[in-house]
Amino acid sequence: MRRWVIVLLAIVAVLLVVPLIIPIPPLRNTVPPRELADPDSRFVSLQGLDVHYKLAGEGEPALILLHGFGASVYSWRDVLEPLGEQGLVVAFDRPAFGLTSRPLRDEWTHGNPYSPDAAADLTVALMDTLGVERAVLVGHSAGGAIAVQTTLRHPDRIQALVLVAPAVYQGGAPSPIQPLLRLPQVRRLGPLLVRRLLPRLGTQGVLTAWYDPDQVTDEVLEGYERPLRAENWDRALWELTLASRPVDVGRLPEITVPTLIITGDSDTIVPLDNSERLARDLPQAELVVIPQTGHLPQEERPDRFLEAVRAFLRKLE
Repeated sequence: MRRWVIVLLAIVAVLLVVPLIIPIPPLRNTVPPRELADPDSRFVSLQGLDVHYKLAGEGEPALILLHGFGASVYSWRDVLEPLGEQGLVVAFDRPAFGLTSRPLRDEWTHGNPYSPDAAADLTVALMDTLGVERAVLVGHSAGGAIAVQTTLRHPDRIQALVLVAPAVYQGGAPSPIQPLLRLPQVRRLGPLLVRRLLPRLGTQGVLTAWYDPDQVTDEVLEGYERPLRAENWDRALWELTLASRPVDVGRLPEITVPTLIITGDSDTIVPLDNSERLARDLPQAELVVIPQTGHLPQEERPDRFLEAVRAFLRKLE
């Protein structure tokens, strides 16, 4: 019996100590995000971040586009310019994604930049920089949750919402495992885990997000994978995982701005019933369901997406 106790204690010691001393190899083949920029890319320094964004159009209404988890401004490529015919359109990379900088913990100057509250405040800070007093927030998936969070924190700055396959009832690590994520051993190995899993899951995630995955081209996959060449992407994504929290859905009735919810009828990531529930929980919401469409209506059915958004914007005039 004593022998087994010693063996068990040895195993526990290894599990506690090894993660703290195992070497974490540096990321290879990464570059500063600005080196991956497109000709129409813009950058602005906000809240300790070098924020990457793109513009189209001018005037009112002003639309701020918030991409989903694992995406970037690339997700809006087919609708950015067409939406610019309606007014000013701003698409930016949320912290931990795209070409926005990814500061490490000892570089944070305004608190944790990867928290939902920080993402909401950054959205408004970008509006301030661009001279936008009130905006229509267009949020896809996890970006929809950030749009809701921004509205709850800054209600006077939001004119309306367009929530696309919104992940409002999801988000954040499950409560039972949150204490585990805070363990020093898990914190240290987290970036390595992200590094191993995300490239594989990312490609599969894009394919799963489409109703017809055969329509996903190599160019689309490259567009999603490109930000994985930006330095510190693994550490930033792990910090975002640690900081993620679910939306306080009990506060949804406080959101009284006009809201359009767009979803695909075949979304397997944020199922249709989630969007139907959200349309009931928000006082001024209407729901548009696009047939034969998955989790990315703005990419898979841009014409139907634009039709729905334009009709909604006309009601705001």
